[in-house]
Amino acid sequence: MAYSGKYNPNPAKYRGDVTKVTYRSLWELHCFKWCDDNPSVKYWSSEEVVVPYFWDIDKKMHRYYVDLKITFTEGKVILVEIKPDKQTKPPTTRKRTKRHISESLEYVRNQCKWKAASEYCKDNGYEFQIWTENELKKMGMKF
Repeated sequence: MAYSGKYNPNPAKYRGDVTKVTYRSLWELHCFKWCDDNPSVKYWSSEEVVVPYFWDIDKKMHRYYVDLKITFTEGKVILVEIKPDKQTKPPTTRKRTKRHISESLEYVRNQCKWKAASEYCKDNGYEFQIWTENELKKMGMKF
């Protein structure tokens, strides 16, 4: 199975262009299938919601394409970011290697994105969630 590729969603559930659904990790692929197969999910989309955010490092506005927007049958709407748990925490190494600098920049970028997404959700009556491998396992996904 490829780590990235095209996904053919259930067109009755997908809100967006069904020909452009792309998974960028196996975790995303499992989440897409979960959305299609879950009777509690009324509609879903991937990277259809764009949230502007200010990145503290370059002091510029950028666009954040949220991994999932899920509307449940009872009406609740969530925006979901799918990330490895490691990327939700600051880097632990103190050595100023290229890897440490890169991980630090990515951590700061993610924090800026997630702050903007949380504010976007608050303004729209949604909820923002970050799903790591820990949440996915709790949801019954096996990989």
